[in-house]
Amino acid sequence: MTPRVRTFRNGHRVTLVDQGTDERGPYLRLRHEIPEPGRQAGPHWHPVLSEEWTVRRGALRFRIDGREILAEPGDTVAAPARAVHEFRNEATDTVVDHEIRPPLRHWQMFTLWSALDEAGATTGSRLPRNPLALALLWELQDGYLAGLPVWLQRATLGSLAAIARRTGYARRLFAAAEMN
Repeated sequence: MTPRVRTFRNGHRVTLVDQGTDERGPYLRLRHEIPEPGRQAGPHWHPVLSEEWTVRRGALRFRIDGREILAEPGDTVAAPARAVHEFRNEATDTVVDHEIRPPLRHWQMFTLWSALDEAGATTGSRLPRNPLALALLWELQDGYLAGLPVWLQRATLGSLAAIARRTGYARRLFAAAEMN
């Protein structure tokens, strides 16, 4: 497999290393190269998928179901399905291997997100400026934000994502993202 790379304006690079199926089922393996300290993901959870991170260089600080973990080179941290998790980079030039099982739409999420960021369509904290784009990213993460009722997220962000699809905005956005 030829590695595919997505890059953000802050220098964060996400490389698709491998995807397939093994004895544990379907997986997606990514490598993140994160140049600067800062928040990477706020509190969220996934009903089905689990994630695992192995720090190769630098350090990441995780909070998983309320437990704080500092992961340094050689450490592996896992968030099973339904576990509320968030993390931040604690060092310069951090490199992390990231495995997602099952992968669902995580690679599509990073593809769209990096395209929005490269186009200047995100804020300083990399959130999309357009609410329709934000709703599509929310949908692709295959999970929910912690602290907000699921029904409210589905009603607001789910409805906005549906509008993005019905109006053709999603199709145009995904086509532009795939060109990057």
